[in-house]
Amino acid sequence: MGANNGKQYGSEGKGSSSLSSDISSSTDHTPTKAPKNAATSEGLDSSTRTLSTPSPGLILPSKSSSLSSPALSSNGHGSNSSSSSSAPAETVAAVIHPQPGGCPTTAATGTTTHLRSKSQSKSHHHHHHLAPVDLLPDHALLQIFSHLPTNQLCRCARVCRRWYNLAWDPRLWSTVRLAGELLHADRALRILTHRLCQDTPNVCLTLETVVVSGCKRLTDRGLHVLALCCPELRRLEVAGCYNISNESVFEVVSRCPNLEHLNLSGCSKVTCISLTPEASLQLSPLHGQQISIHYLDMTDCFSLEDEGLRTIACHCPRLTHLFLRRCARLTDEALRHLSLHCPSIRELSLSDCRLLGDFGLREVARLEGCLRYLSVAHCARITDVGVRYVARYCPRLRYLNARGCEGLTDHGLGHLARSCPKLKSLDVGKCPLVSDGGLEQLALYCQGLRRLSLRACESVTGRGLRALAANCCELQLLNVQDCEVSPEALRFVRRHCRRCVIEHTNPAFY
Repeated sequence: MGANNGKQYGSEGKGSSSLSSDISSSTDHTPTKAPKNAATSEGLDSSTRTLSTPSPGLILPSKSSSLSSPALSSNGHGSNSSSSSSAPAETVAAVIHPQPGGCPTTAATGTTTHLRSKSQSKSHHHHHHLAPVDLLPDHALLQIFSHLPTNQLCRCARVCRRWYNLAWDPRLWSTVRLAGELLHADRALRILTHRLCQDTPNVCLTLETVVVSGCKRLTDRGLHVLALCCPELRRLEVAGCYNISNESVFEVVSRCPNLEHLNLSGCSKVTCISLTPEASLQLSPLHGQQISIHYLDMTDCFSLEDEGLRTIACHCPRLTHLFLRRCARLTDEALRHLSLHCPSIRELSLSDCRLLGDFGLREVARLEGCLRYLSVAHCARITDVGVRYVARYCPRLRYLNARGCEGLTDHGLGHLARSCPKLKSLDVGKCPLVSDGGLEQLALYCQGLRRLSLRACESVTGRGLRALAANCCELQLLNVQDCEVSPEALRFVRRHCRRCVIEHTNPAFY
């Protein structure tokens, strides 16, 4: 009977969609608690017998060889037991583990372990030696499991039948976080989503957040799985996954209507955000082609051009946070589309977009009262003219990074101080034309200032710092590295702004 059961389990596992043909036949035998009797094991329905727990190696390679799957070598690279030659290095464990408490089977031989008798499993001796953690109630274990990362949660599911059932509680799987440059992320996502879809076939209604940033082996196939299985997805982070292309991104935003947070930084193949043609045809004219994304990070998406940003602006009118750092192909014309279609933007980063100038800032200023955060660091074409536009029309600005804007002078800083009295953080480092006069204007009108960087501002002296310290008592960070300021001026700042951290390069001040 045990042998037949083992064969039946193996045949069902082979037919399961999660057990794809590229999975190795080697099986990691984790010690499990045996069922009470053979009849109980045979009585499990097919949906229970085919449940499988992804190995922790699918999520992150184990650092300790004692915790690694036998399918992993000591350095975390996978090996194929069915091949005579060594397989290419891979951190995804080619193993699917059976449900704890079932009959462990070896795929290569089809043999099964002997079941312990019912009397032995219920013996007083066994109860006497329960681990303290086994005495905890289910709700306490669930609370503990809720703080574990994805790979450790999968590891807990291999301990025993009770932990297996608790570890796969849907309430614990609103978030999946994967990491590792060598991780086979496509396979990991496919197996995880298959397991999470077993209670609701073909769809996972619990998963809302997926973070796979840094998984460089992630491809469009992995995002295709998420698009098909996770319609409730709200947050997706794939930073540094440079194999991702427009095709899979379009599919995700089309099939996940609740997606609000999308991080594509470093995905250099992505050139815009849009719906698939099929999704566009299904929308009513009243709905338009809107995407519900609020937060979009496209830092280091080097292929993004003006036309791509126009498409993004037209399809994502609800944007509130947009980060376009080092998108060096963007010009002033691209920003006109933002002001026309995305009036709710609160935070905007254009750092190192070196083709942007004062005309672009005039378009940004059309965002008016909504804008709170603006970064134009190292945009060398920006001068007092552009800063004056922003200061005039964005009075609620709280943060401005203009580091490296060498055309900015005390005149522009004065306009900013008078028009944006609620300014909390300002970076004008490497602006050689900013001097004590501009700092005195800041001290007079922006007394709530908390963070100020004046790094490498060669014209700043102790006079400007004393004015700041006397009026801006809430100052918490002051960067005066590579500035010619005296130790006495720095001591004055320290006396008047006791909570202020002073970053400096003056060896005489300590």
